[in-house]
Amino acid sequence: MAVINNIKAVTEALDVAMGLDKNVIVFGEDVGLEGGVFRATQGLQQKYGIERSFNAPISEAMFAGVGLGMAMNGMKPVVELQFQGLGLPALQNVIANISRMRNRSRGKWTAPMVIRMPMGGGIRALEHHSEALEAIFAHIPGIKTVMPSTPYDTKGLILAAIESPDPIIVLEPTKLYRAFKQEVPDGYYTVPIGKGYKIQEGNDLTIVTYGAQTVDCMKAVEMIKSTHPTASIELIDLRSIQPWDKKMVIESVKKTGRLLVVSEAVRSFGVPAEIIATVNENCFDSLKAPLARCTGYDVVIPYDRGEGYHQVNPQKVVEAIKKVLDYKF
Repeated sequence: MAVINNIKAVTEALDVAMGLDKNVIVFGEDVGLEGGVFRATQGLQQKYGIERSFNAPISEAMFAGVGLGMAMNGMKPVVELQFQGLGLPALQNVIANISRMRNRSRGKWTAPMVIRMPMGGGIRALEHHSEALEAIFAHIPGIKTVMPSTPYDTKGLILAAIESPDPIIVLEPTKLYRAFKQEVPDGYYTVPIGKGYKIQEGNDLTIVTYGAQTVDCMKAVEMIKSTHPTASIELIDLRSIQPWDKKMVIESVKKTGRLLVVSEAVRSFGVPAEIIATVNENCFDSLKAPLARCTGYDVVIPYDRGEGYHQVNPQKVVEAIKKVLDYKF
């Protein structure tokens, strides 16, 4: 096993997939010789040639459509959109064509393609480089959306996405690209899409999160021990946004009676709201406190000096945990 960070896990996943299947093609802005803005594809063009790892013009709408054409004709394209916010022009193809091809053709054609997007704040970038728009993709029928937080999950989910017969959006939190390292198996393995990971068991509160906030929540769970030393907290990393592991979350909340969902995205109409609605429908008789969420604010992502006020951090999560644990009917 190698000890690697998230960005290296992306590279390894693509390298393994390209080595196993000559139909896997990787392209996007600066993806070829330079290896992408974060160097996630560094070395792939040198190893597999310019026909399989190459730069695309600055036209996300165009090369998302090119990826669809490739996928419909037997190839397995992995398309990198340089940043999530800059990929908005590609939504026309993602929503109107890529997600609907299987249904539109009544199964004659599928779109087995992967679209990777660096996303999220915490790197002091501009607003189009820092957005968390996972709720938009999760809302589209026909598209699956995953967001790994660890190197192990990053490599395994990307390989699972490439293997899938359906189009998959892989959202990669830029804040975590080089944040920490983890032992990751060599070679090929997959992490099942739609299956959450229970980081720790607990009986008093369920915390559900994903992406960069998984790390924030792990820190918060340690910090809360100073004021609530006996609190037993169950922490779940969703890993997949759509489909998400409803069974794991529902079973957990029925046990703990309390729920906090944590996400850096804006508050309104987001993934936490969907999780809370589902839990309310299935766990109402088990609840001991109102269902809660800790999120960003309903504003455009601020620039450098204001970003920290918008970002979820461990202290904000701690305060949210206290409110849920201390609630009395």
